[in-house]
Amino acid sequence: MAITFSDLHTESGLKSLNDFLTGKSYISGDKLTKDDIKVYAAVLKNPGGSFPNVSQWYNCVSSHLASSFPGKAVGVSLGGKADPAQSAEAKSPAADDDDDDLDLFGDETEEDKKAAEEREAAKKSAKKKESGKSSVLMDVKPWDDETDMKKLEEAVRSVEMPGLLWGASKLVAVGYGIKKLQIMLTIVDDLVSVDTLIEEHLTVEPRNEYIQSCDIVAFNKI
Repeated sequence: MAITFSDLHTESGLKSLNDFLTGKSYISGDKLTKDDIKVYAAVLKNPGGSFPNVSQWYNCVSSHLASSFPGKAVGVSLGGKADPAQSAEAKSPAADDDDDDLDLFGDETEEDKKAAEEREAAKKSAKKKESGKSSVLMDVKPWDDETDMKKLEEAVRSVEMPGLLWGASKLVAVGYGIKKLQIMLTIVDDLVSVDTLIEEHLTVEPRNEYIQSCDIVAFNKI
């Protein structure tokens, strides 16, 4: 239900407002609203100790306004007195609409809440769409028993690309003095293809000087 205050430039009007603010911090509810701004605009100045409730409320609104308008004010005064009838005629319905749209302190509207919910939903959806990962165990075979296995492993680990992480490794005996490198790697499925890794990086120059072939021993989704 709308609250009406009249003649706030007079003592009778201020007394009515002072009585209304008994036990209250704001005009409506427990925080600053547009109602406070409208009433504040109608009160010419802080009435002081004569109306303590109004004075306290006036100071509170002033502090909020000061933080919202940090520019340095030089102070202005308004002179003259408009005819109440003319003032009423001058104020059009469009002006009332503008007052309703005024939001000095960023009160959250239904549209703001809806937009925030949509942003959160989009973030959650994006997280769900993130690509999975896989753990791969690979055998890397040398040309012969004379291949420098240390340099072979260095050649393997020198392959770098987004979504590829090399892990632990060990040398496994094959026979006739030949050993193979068995190495773990973790890949992001949408970024790294194991076939491409082998065919376009590991078994081509210059790494094919040490690497004869590669085999996938195990491939598991993480």
